[in-house]
Amino acid sequence: MKPLSSTARTSLGRLKDRAQTERSALYDVLDEGRICHLGVVVDGSPRVIPTGYGRSGDTLYLHGSTGATSLLAEEVCVTVTHLDGIVLARSLFHHSVNYRSAVIYGTPRSLIDDDEKLTGLRAITERLAPGQWDVARLPNRKELAATTVLALSLEEASVKVRQGPPSDDDEDYALDLWAGVLPVQQVLGEPVPDPKLRPGIPVPPHIG
Repeated sequence: MKPLSSTARTSLGRLKDRAQTERSALYDVLDEGRICHLGVVVDGSPRVIPTGYGRSGDTLYLHGSTGATSLLAEEVCVTVTHLDGIVLARSLFHHSVNYRSAVIYGTPRSLIDDDEKLTGLRAITERLAPGQWDVARLPNRKELAATTVLALSLEEASVKVRQGPPSDDDEDYALDLWAGVLPVQQVLGEPVPDPKLRPGIPVPPHIG
């Protein structure tokens, strides 16, 4: 597995010790997330759009309506961030957060072939709800025609991680103030059925 790229856009300017160089670190961040933020410039104005995504190998898949101008950009920046904890220090200056983040730059490729589109949509669906692709109705030709699916290479990417306790100034360790980390977790709740769900249809095992 080759290491992460080192370009002018992926090289960290500050806190370089938080940079991860292994490609596996990028996969870990992407594979634990469900929502990314797609950054584009449209008509000279920046836009950041939250959207679902999926990964297969070294390709990230994004999708949206064929009428979405944000999916027409030649260059994009995609970010995924996990907030793992609130770092409470003795001084306000040293308060921080524990996090894992990935940033991907590149020129996305709009998929034309229906089979390629389905591959991308499967990756996105399985990232959001593993197992759902095999039980739900697949997109028909009309729905595929109304959907844009982008494939973005993971060639140019960076990963930044901050973990651990606060880092206070030496003299502040003598203060009678609590310091530590408040963990943050995202968990799935109990499934809520559609009000129009016909009686007798149970929650499938991959959901419940």
